[in-house]
Amino acid sequence: MKNFNLFKEIIVVQRNDLLRALNSNKRFAISYSGEVVFEPFEANLISIYEGTIPPSSPLAANLARPLTEILGRDYRIVEDDDRILIKASGAWQNIIRFNRLRALYDDTSGDGIAEFSDKTLETIGWHATEFNIQYRDIVDQFEEKCEGILICIEQEEPYQFSGMGFLFDIKDAQKLAFDYCVDIIKDKIANDKDFATLSDDEEEARDYFLMNVNTALK
Repeated sequence: MKNFNLFKEIIVVQRNDLLRALNSNKRFAISYSGEVVFEPFEANLISIYEGTIPPSSPLAANLARPLTEILGRDYRIVEDDDRILIKASGAWQNIIRFNRLRALYDDTSGDGIAEFSDKTLETIGWHATEFNIQYRDIVDQFEEKCEGILICIEQEEPYQFSGMGFLFDIKDAQKLAFDYCVDIIKDKIANDKDFATLSDDEEEARDYFLMNVNTALK
């Protein structure tokens, strides 16, 4: 996965696209890659801005509002000919709110990762905890081996890169997570005395991973 650190990244938007959205009086979004899109938003959208810009009041002293102010004070904007350059780190809390329901996982709080939004991955993660495999353990595999984006905000090294994760191939992630858990659970059952005798919940988790290897992801 690519770490998209909002403290470092500059989002480049085409001026005409942004002006069209600003003048539309419609709700629109700016994606992390600089694309401007209108509602209804796709489920795979990763946005750094969402909103509607109301038209200026006829009583306003200056009807031509500068682009550097129009998205709000949390965004830093530089105009560069036909491009608009945006730094969005100041809007971090809004970005979390925009994307929380579309992200696969949310690791933006101090509580860690509580769930996956994908139903199959959530089932995998839920069963895996019976063998002390945490959601973060599975996510480490995603962040190392999968194609996707981790939207994060980090200022100081060493970077922790806690953030919101989005994967491009959910089927690949499901297989990776399942196989990763299978290998660990097999090893624990064979070598870890804490799992010499299994509880009912541990037996259920074992069966999910080891008795249904060929069918669980279908």
